[in-house]
Amino acid sequence: MNGFSPDELTRFRNDGFAIVRGMLSRDLCESMKALARRHLAAGTQPLEYEAQVKYPGSPASLDAPGGKTVRRLLQACARDPLYRDWATSLPLAGRLYQLLGDDVELSQSHHNCIMTKNPAFSSATGWHQDIRYWLFERPELVSAWLALGPEHEENGCLWLVPGSHRIAFGPKQHDESLFLREDHDENRNILARKVAAELDEGDVLFFHCRTLHAAGKNLTDQTKFAAVFTYHAADNRPLQGTRSASLPDIPLPE
Repeated sequence: MNGFSPDELTRFRNDGFAIVRGMLSRDLCESMKALARRHLAAGTQPLEYEAQVKYPGSPASLDAPGGKTVRRLLQACARDPLYRDWATSLPLAGRLYQLLGDDVELSQSHHNCIMTKNPAFSSATGWHQDIRYWLFERPELVSAWLALGPEHEENGCLWLVPGSHRIAFGPKQHDESLFLREDHDENRNILARKVAAELDEGDVLFFHCRTLHAAGKNLTDQTKFAAVFTYHAADNRPLQGTRSASLPDIPLPE
């Protein structure tokens, strides 16, 4: 099946996210994970390190213990056809057409990565909306998060706030880094509705760029892997001169 069911579509529109179970086979997930491990071992660039994200719990610098722990294998579509083939596959494209229209493109400038949350030096990610960091003509983008292994609370799965994609946040609700302030009274009421997006291998979480989300640390002894890609309607252009326009977009197959 290459499309959302009516119930899944309703869930996405109401909550700002939906989970599709078992979208990718175990064999393909394991192949993607094995490739990621090879790139980690070889230090294949481009990489983003834990010290560079500056999240709570991150090493203070690249020279600090754990500073060169890899957080993301960047530019996944350019790394290997295995990743690009999944990111532009018909099962994904069919669902994205339902959410974004008949002409959809993959952004290579945002996400387009393999997340590698290492247990020894993993950091937590604060509450945020992705669109706070992206610059497009319209705040209408969708990300697809493929779990390449189990994602649960103990290894740092995503948390989301249902319906938060419809909330208009004011500047005082964010800190200087554009994370939601957890000491703000209104924010505390919003975050009380949070739910864990627990996934198994091959499950895919689709979420709107305005949906509030966060993630905890990996408290297990195994690295957590996920493949994450972001999409927009072809007529929703990234603003020129910004990071969002730094790499060419990839049209999805018709």
